[in-house]
Amino acid sequence: MELQELPLVAAVGHLLCHNIADAQGRKALHKGHVIRMEDVERLAALGLSSVRVAVFAADDVHEDVAALRLTQAVVGPHLHSSAAKGGRVNVRAASSGPLLVDVAALHAINEIDGLTVATLPDQRLVHNDVTVATIKVIPFAVPEEALCRAEQIGATTQVLQVRPLQLRRVGVILVSSPAARRRVAAGLYPAIEARVQTLQATIVETCYVNIESAAIAAAIYQQQHAGVELVIIAGETSIIDIDDVTPQGIRQAGGRIEHYGAPVEPGNLLLLAYLGQAPSTGHQAPEGEVTPERALPILGAPGCVRSRDMNIVDLILPRLLAGEAVRRSDIVALGHGGLL
Repeated sequence: MELQELPLVAAVGHLLCHNIADAQGRKALHKGHVIRMEDVERLAALGLSSVRVAVFAADDVHEDVAALRLTQAVVGPHLHSSAAKGGRVNVRAASSGPLLVDVAALHAINEIDGLTVATLPDQRLVHNDVTVATIKVIPFAVPEEALCRAEQIGATTQVLQVRPLQLRRVGVILVSSPAARRRVAAGLYPAIEARVQTLQATIVETCYVNIESAAIAAAIYQQQHAGVELVIIAGETSIIDIDDVTPQGIRQAGGRIEHYGAPVEPGNLLLLAYLGQAPSTGHQAPEGEVTPERALPILGAPGCVRSRDMNIVDLILPRLLAGEAVRRSDIVALGHGGLL
């Protein structure tokens, strides 16, 4: 594509580069308008003998066509897109859940001159119909070769997608001394329930147990057999060590500690475990233990869960409820941006 100043008749069939105002200062022709023969007389009456236009090469792709093709290359499941206008397409979520972005692929596409894709951050929780990305082709046209490079990148990976929230049945275990039970329930449960409901799930089982590993193990066993799909454990005090009472109880129930400790503040004292098939190593529960078809995630929430301010639980819980097997490496990676 080249920008050229052409006489009015020679400009017919090419795209106008700038808006043209009439004698009253109103827009007579807008940029991107394809000059027609009937426009020539009107432009001459405005005192113009030439206009600046974009002249396409044989292999150039119009901005709107290019934007639609780029959209098809990057937009994956549970997303929908607008029509193309002015080289722009907006992308919205078709389901609620974490937005997944292949950041390396996104960078590679944005390295191609003339093509841009701007997104919300990877793993951001989005809700249905929220705008998650905007795609813009910068010039009036881009070469076919550039567009093909972007399409090749999109063919090798899922650049953008939403992982829908899918786990609906949540169990809660509140750990405290009998004397503190009422205070713990009043301080922790409402915030946990509000988070769960916001993520379109329901607390179907709630257990109150003493600070004893055997009691915690029995509560986990009870909730597993009640059919919960995720267990949240919170208590009078946060888990202070990987060998604390709560981790011991999880192990006694046949679970495996995936990770303890998170580079996130608030939320350093997070624990994540799985009962059944663990994501990191494929570890199976010991012989004789009940092994469900899918792993049962167990989230040991730190004390900050009692606050509705953003904390580690808000980063991890949506991913678990979307069915992701969150790994140790995923938690470690939260350190960049982990100061909330």
